[in-house]
Amino acid sequence: MTEPLRGKTVLVTGSTGGIGKQTARGLARLGARVLVVGRDPDRARGAVEELRRDTGNDQVDSLMADVTRQRDLRHLADQVEDRHGTLDVLINNAGVTMARRELTEDGVETAFAANVLAPYILIHRLLPALSRGTPARVINITGGVPRGRIDLDNLQGERSYVGLSFYNQTKLALMAMSYTFAERLRGSGVNLNVAYPGHAYTSMNQGLTIDTYPPAARPIVPLLRLLMPVLYGQRALVRASRSSIYLASSPHAADLHSTYVNSRCQRTPWPTAVLDQRNRDAIWTLCEKLAS
Repeated sequence: MTEPLRGKTVLVTGSTGGIGKQTARGLARLGARVLVVGRDPDRARGAVEELRRDTGNDQVDSLMADVTRQRDLRHLADQVEDRHGTLDVLINNAGVTMARRELTEDGVETAFAANVLAPYILIHRLLPALSRGTPARVINITGGVPRGRIDLDNLQGERSYVGLSFYNQTKLALMAMSYTFAERLRGSGVNLNVAYPGHAYTSMNQGLTIDTYPPAARPIVPLLRLLMPVLYGQRALVRASRSSIYLASSPHAADLHSTYVNSRCQRTPWPTAVLDQRNRDAIWTLCEKLAS
């Protein structure tokens, strides 16, 4: 078995479970030195032990960070710099869905903090390490149903908040931020792309309360809870990791930049809302403000 990532260091946020852990598993099998990032030390230890055992790769380690906290993100980037110096692949996989609007300790709406601002901050903070690993790759993971409009008057849920609907908007906002960041990185040797994983039954959606769903969907939530483990169980988790593993490791993806790929690893058009310059500028400006 070839190991195209041998000697490469890969960091995957939100990788103590779900799609992130399956992504880390696939990358470890390809020979990468994998840095598992989570906020629960016990889950992180368990994930590292499981991945080492399953893949035969002892170069799987963990780092602690709650991606909704800017101080944790700064500490995470400092640890990568101090321990490794060079980073070859950064996968921003961690995601959050909230039932109600809550602010982080930094005064940022929690889902926006995790899904949009954390990737923005980590790319900035880890850019020196990524630059030492050029050609390096950054993969931002979208999710949910990233379609429709971006409400620029409600980027942090200030006016209205329905958990899953707002989650979808944050994933569109992530894509808009990624598009802008990719333009700024063009020619740097650090390629940035976005992957859509498809759907899988993870701890995040297992824990959704009924009021997280749009009102029209709430009557069928009990049925969804019965069907989700069947339709989107372990096989779906494996499928959902394919697009990020492809962008992180495939020679065919080496030259991709500012590209959006679907769950089948195919290039696909960016959503209309992402192509709107006004949306991109507003989200970039907000990230700059919130991260300062």
